[in-house]
Amino acid sequence: MANVFISHRTSDGAAAERLAREIATPGHTVWLDEWHIRLGDSIVEKINSGLDGASYLVLCYSDAPDGVQSPWTSREWMSALHRQLDGQGVRVLPVRFGGSAPAILADLKFADLAKDWDLGVRQLLQAIR
Repeated sequence: MANVFISHRTSDGAAAERLAREIATPGHTVWLDEWHIRLGDSIVEKINSGLDGASYLVLCYSDAPDGVQSPWTSREWMSALHRQLDGQGVRVLPVRFGGSAPAILADLKFADLAKDWDLGVRQLLQAIR
């Protein structure tokens, strides 16, 4: 089973948590901030630890004005993309809740949960090996 890091904006938290539960159901280990960062924890340390162990970073994006450009989300997916391009064994898997992906990810096929949630989740689970 794979280690999967879910990167999302705060306003997409409910959809990201629903997605995280569906990814965890077949036995994948899922890192979601709401599940792993507790009161008093170092946010940077926890996120770094989650990213270090991840084989996949699921980048959730939506119609919000800042898309995936929130400071935390941007750092998470850019870090994973750098590691992917550097051959470090992590893959960025874009997931659309709405809106469009950053231009640098435009060539990547995405799971379109805005159009068909169940189909998008099936496609995502097929990509996570």
